[in-house]
Amino acid sequence: MAEYHTPGAEILGAAINHAERVISIDSLLISHVFMASIDEAMNHYDVRGPYSRQLGAALARTFDKNIAQVGLLAARSAATVTGLSGGTVITDADALTNADSLIASIFDAAQALDEKDVPDTERSVFLKPDQYYLLVNSSSKLISVEYNPGGNGSISSGRVFRVAGMDIVKTNNLPQAIVNTGPAAYQGDFTTVAALVMNRSAVGTVKLLDLALESEYDIRRQGTLMVAKYAMGHGIVRPESAVEIKTA
Repeated sequence: MAEYHTPGAEILGAAINHAERVISIDSLLISHVFMASIDEAMNHYDVRGPYSRQLGAALARTFDKNIAQVGLLAARSAATVTGLSGGTVITDADALTNADSLIASIFDAAQALDEKDVPDTERSVFLKPDQYYLLVNSSSKLISVEYNPGGNGSISSGRVFRVAGMDIVKTNNLPQAIVNTGPAAYQGDFTTVAALVMNRSAVGTVKLLDLALESEYDIRRQGTLMVAKYAMGHGIVRPESAVEIKTA
């Protein structure tokens, strides 16, 4: 809070509104594979490198899914701090099939973030591939050279970069179903989700164990067990920084 000072008046220091959000660490998340020695010997190419990358990719996909689910739950949540705003939910029945309607809703989301004083940097729009290519293939001004002389993607490249000043992210990890497995903090009904718009301040991550890979040869089974793992937790921090665009 800002206020005008009266000359001679003592400045005592005002209390700042604040609140606490508790983010719990989830159980150890693992991805694993067993490689029999005979199979590894018969292959004429290295398999450990590709397997290691696949194990890491599996953990990364789960990370992205959890973040997206928490982001959507943040958009549906009340304010963390008294006096601030909660999340925003925009209903657009045509968002999944009409590019112009989806673009209009993204602009509405940007406006909602602006009106809540959310920083206009580090904002992203998360879309499924279907909606991403809907934007690329639209007849709107989105990728027109006339309206975007600096370039905002093209039909030939199959890419679109920004809408309403926000980065467009194509992802398969945006939920569009009922999620009722895994940690309870990430569960919800996401069947009508069309897009997620958020600033990075919407969601927080607490890390206990960073990504690691372990491998050990088991003489009893004549093969090597590889395990990738991490221990983290995600939670809502600033719901005013998240917007859900849904169809109903």
